[in-house]
Amino acid sequence: MKKIKIKQVKSGIDRSERQKLTLKALGLNKMNASKEVEATPQILGMVKKVNHLVTVEELS
Repeated sequence: MKKIKIKQVKSGIDRSERQKLTLKALGLNKMNASKEVEATPQILGMVKKVNHLVTVEELS
């Protein structure tokens, strides 16, 4: 599977509880925190829900 690097670039403050929980599930808890994960359909769906708060980079 492909790996992707997810980096939180905007704060979760003043966002819906669902978006906060999605960030937590992705392993992002602070600004500029990054995480390398497998690009599964579940992860990609979570990233799509909070794409305005994160940046995504494909790893080879």
